[in-house]
Amino acid sequence: MAPSTGSRRFVTRLVDGSICAYDLTTDVRGVLSPAMVCRPSAGDDVVGHAVPADLRRAYYTTLNALVCVTADGAEVWRSDFAPRSDRRRGHRPSCALSPDGLVVWAYRPDAMAGRGRPDQWGALDAGTGAVVAQSDLRTVGHGGLHLLHRTSGQVLLDVGEGQDGSVIHRASLAGGRMDLVRYPWNDRCLIDLSPDERQFMTVDHAQGDVALHAYPDGEVTFTLPVDAFGHDPDETYVEWSGGYLSADTLVVTLAGETEDEREWFRHYRVDVRSGRVRAEFDAHAENAYDVLPLGDGSWLTTDPSGHPVRRTDS
Repeated sequence: MAPSTGSRRFVTRLVDGSICAYDLTTDVRGVLSPAMVCRPSAGDDVVGHAVPADLRRAYYTTLNALVCVTADGAEVWRSDFAPRSDRRRGHRPSCALSPDGLVVWAYRPDAMAGRGRPDQWGALDAGTGAVVAQSDLRTVGHGGLHLLHRTSGQVLLDVGEGQDGSVIHRASLAGGRMDLVRYPWNDRCLIDLSPDERQFMTVDHAQGDVALHAYPDGEVTFTLPVDAFGHDPDETYVEWSGGYLSADTLVVTLAGETEDEREWFRHYRVDVRSGRVRAEFDAHAENAYDVLPLGDGSWLTTDPSGHPVRRTDS
């Protein structure tokens, strides 16, 4: 699952072991050069990362900690996920930074890590690493996708539980506590928030359809099954990728196999207001997940160097 960055100023990538931040407010197209390159602490295997708008620090998760470092790589604080787990079950802790840069949200797949408790979702003071609020999620997830709703200060978290489905949560901080809401589904995978933050996009966990929902209540605006794109639902599925190319246009990815078992994928534009499927388009992506719509009409793919490539139709 890949989030859009239509409301973000920066996007981060891990390139050659360094956390690289790219400024999306410029009009630069083609391969992007990082505005910041930050080395993690020695020995850390980074799995999730985020940066504040001033680029003075970077935040990242390993399998056993949430870490804050300065832009030149000096460690500021470390919040360990105790007890330490050397279990490797495909679990990946993740993090996201609040728009004001004051709070780091961290998802901990503690159940899969073998820590003997449900998964944890915490909000930590970005300056000190102190826990502001934390909640048990009653999930057994492999990983979690954060999306920030900047207007309200709320955060969406999608916890992927493998074959058991996907659970979407919404949270905010109030008076030192976490106000947590769990959406009433375990079969929708969160993909993206719209640029105006009034909608969000999900894909059926079984990959049979894509849907748009009103924010925050989750009421379905419309649903498009595979056959709406002119494909056989017995042979084609909707990938857990895509997002809002602009306020008016959604990117939906379909995939399948040919008769000789060769995999294929295609990207389609969908009109956000009417649900009408527009023409297929070439995103110049290397695979079904190598497309990150930015909400402003442009999107990112990945260069062989590992750095993002910003593209538009023109």
